[in-house]
Amino acid sequence: MEHHSKEDKLAWSMLLFLSIVWGCSFILIKKSLVAFDPVQLACLRIGISALAFSPIVWYHRNDIQWYRWKKFVAVGLTGSGIPAFLFFFAQTRINSSMAGLLNSLTPIWTLLISIFIFKTPFTRHKLAGVLLGFAGAAILITMGRQTGLNTNPLYGIFVVIATICYASSVNMVQAFFSGTRPIIISAMSFFLIGLPAWVYLLFSGLGEVMDTQPLAWQALAAVTALSLLGTVMASIVFYNLVQRTNAVFASTVTYLMPVVALIWGVIDGEAVTPVTLMGMGTILAGVYITKRSR
Repeated sequence: MEHHSKEDKLAWSMLLFLSIVWGCSFILIKKSLVAFDPVQLACLRIGISALAFSPIVWYHRNDIQWYRWKKFVAVGLTGSGIPAFLFFFAQTRINSSMAGLLNSLTPIWTLLISIFIFKTPFTRHKLAGVLLGFAGAAILITMGRQTGLNTNPLYGIFVVIATICYASSVNMVQAFFSGTRPIIISAMSFFLIGLPAWVYLLFSGLGEVMDTQPLAWQALAAVTALSLLGTVMASIVFYNLVQRTNAVFASTVTYLMPVVALIWGVIDGEAVTPVTLMGMGTILAGVYITKRSR
């Protein structure tokens, strides 16, 4: 019983850490777009992450099951590669708050893919928790629309597609890599998709941007922080969380991320309304139910 309690506390701590780190990532994306185009930024995020993971790949080279490279690539592309491009394109027309809110669709897709593709056991309590969390996110999205958060809602489709990618990745990790160390999953998934990113960057005029754009170094610092904290460190923690709990609970981190965005808004002088508090409470209730039903 005591061991189970410690495991629960650790899982909640990891979920909180991820919600804070990834909740701040949308602001970093916004700061990165001041100098680079979306494709350059996506390749920078992937490339920097791959470089950071390279020493880990070398260190664990004898422990890696290299014959599973296709599965590692699939996890890397759906978990970070494709979404990186989609989010950068989306945030050229919608702001960071709306991107964070739409990202809360991830657990819905995670549950559906888990049930219909990977044939995992289905419980009504788990569905209730996911839907309750989504209802809370919908409350916040409604509030966001009233305050004009989305400047071009059509670009939100990019975020929706990204959430499907995330859901596919987390289910693949649970299905294919349940016995693999999280640090190896993270390192290999980025290492294998990093080379094409750097090849593109060499021919993308990146050097000219650094020389001519006045905010280029600030943007580079933002995407570097996004890569090292929001990708490298967070992906290791996330895959660990998937193995300790389940894909659906781990994906509920996307319900807490809008709460983090809201906190940043309060710090910046934005008012908190009763509707905001209702949305936050509903989200937390959904996360709790999903966790208890595993």
